[in-house]
Amino acid sequence: MEGQSISIQAIINPISGVGSKRKIPKMIERAFARENCSVEISFTEYPGHASELTRQAIDKGVNCVIAVGGDGTVNEIARAMIHSDAVLGIIPKGSGNGLARELHIPMDVRRAIDLIRKGHISTIDCCKANGRIFFCTCGVGFDAAVSQKFAGEKRRGSLTYIKNTVEEYLSYQPEPYELQIDSQTVKEKAFLVACGNASQYGNNAFIAPHANIQDGKMDITILSPFGPLDIAPLAIQLFTKQIDRNSKIKTFTGKEVTIIRQKPGVMHLDGEPIMADSRIEISILPKSLNVLTPETVSFTAEVQNLFGEVTRFFDKKLPYIFR
Repeated sequence: MEGQSISIQAIINPISGVGSKRKIPKMIERAFARENCSVEISFTEYPGHASELTRQAIDKGVNCVIAVGGDGTVNEIARAMIHSDAVLGIIPKGSGNGLARELHIPMDVRRAIDLIRKGHISTIDCCKANGRIFFCTCGVGFDAAVSQKFAGEKRRGSLTYIKNTVEEYLSYQPEPYELQIDSQTVKEKAFLVACGNASQYGNNAFIAPHANIQDGKMDITILSPFGPLDIAPLAIQLFTKQIDRNSKIKTFTGKEVTIIRQKPGVMHLDGEPIMADSRIEISILPKSLNVLTPETVSFTAEVQNLFGEVTRFFDKKLPYIFR
């Protein structure tokens, strides 16, 4: 974005995600003070306000909308930008930061702002499930139940997610599903069915390791029923991009997916639990959102860090979860 005459709208959710956002407005203003651009900063005040502010900005011809907050804030803004010429910039301040992590946007505020100043514009795919937009993953079954449980937690992060996964496993019962993936029909009794436009849920938990957010397809992951001894290997493989190697996993790819289950229930869209019908229609919207991303990416450091977290969790904390 350097050297261009641009207008920027920054939208900050002051209560979402984690960490203080007090210094961020000044950081944004300083970062673009020497650029040939104008900056307007707004704060959200109620649910849905971020989408309203985004639509107003696009109507005024804003070139770039910067989302500051957690996954909910980023998704709300991004949904209002689909098929527009405006470009999304992300300053991640959430616990999962699913889309930001998938696009290898720095978690550090200064580095994220620097990326927006210098960043490469990528055009990514989006998806919709029963008419509702999502960007990374949607799912039914075990992961939806875990997301519902996780949504009620005060403490967030990867360790909390693992804790909820283990706790939910103790009471969860797998269900039969019928999947129509393009022209193919698959019937399975499964713990979960996840549709991945991106490779991860967030927190570098890679449920669809080979998914590409720009290839016009979804990666579908089916997890078969598993026993207690499978939990640790599955968790470690989830965070090290190797879950597709597990014998309990089946994977498919497709542009359109229909999930049919026995009754309505919870599903999740990018980790947000919602109630849905027994029949869920999922489709892809190719090349529908412009986002500022790095030109080159590296998984190594983040994967090593998360692998260390998972290993320490099972070594030290698992015995104390249920005290």
